[in-house]
Amino acid sequence: MAGHSHWAGIKHKKALIDNKRGKAWSRLSKAIIVAAKMGGGDADANIRLRKAIDDAKAVSMPKENIERAIKRGTGEIEGGDVEEIVYEGYGPGGVAIMCEIMTDNRNRTAPEIRLLFSKHNGNLGSTGCVSYLFDRKGLFVFADGTDEERLMEVAMEHGGDDIATNEQGKLQVTCPPDSFAALAEALTVAGLVVEFNEVTRIAQTEVELDPETARGALKLLEMLDDHDDVQNVSTNLRLSDELMEELNRG
Repeated sequence: MAGHSHWAGIKHKKALIDNKRGKAWSRLSKAIIVAAKMGGGDADANIRLRKAIDDAKAVSMPKENIERAIKRGTGEIEGGDVEEIVYEGYGPGGVAIMCEIMTDNRNRTAPEIRLLFSKHNGNLGSTGCVSYLFDRKGLFVFADGTDEERLMEVAMEHGGDDIATNEQGKLQVTCPPDSFAALAEALTVAGLVVEFNEVTRIAQTEVELDPETARGALKLLEMLDDHDDVQNVSTNLRLSDELMEELNRG
């Protein structure tokens, strides 16, 4: 868990910046469309849709944009079909990378992702080439000052399977994906402030590279994460304490 917390912590910090810039709207619109398409437009009955809407509201996405995305997903209004794709590949030093994509044009997105890999000394692989190295988990990161005993009590009662402190000194909890919604609800009821949550892929083992190669791998991860069609990026890269200190200073 410790290694994954490096990249999760960076994503958390980065998400706060990106959200202030309004970069999240396009991604969240696609997430709402796909959630509504798969589970219907009733957020009370569609947990995935409810989370996507909550995330959209958190970055001040206009209500009309949210409603339009829901209707597009349910087919009430026309629009390009958005599909989910998972791309797998390798970064500098052979680190494993997985990208969860939502796109309305696979023929546009695939070459763009392939180009990002190749420009940053990586290569896009075939389906299954690295997915076996990861476990799918729900992840919650908490605000400073969170009561650890209370968090442990709530998490253990509602499907949490690990509590740890990440590289930013924040408490975090993981859980099986099918416990994500129930745990999220329980945390809210308990008044525990979640700064960041997602269902993601966590590496079973980690790879630590020399600083120069790690910087290259991190640059690729950041470029992938910045792509409008990329919803989530996971890796087995473990950053050295030295590089983490450098990033935290930045």
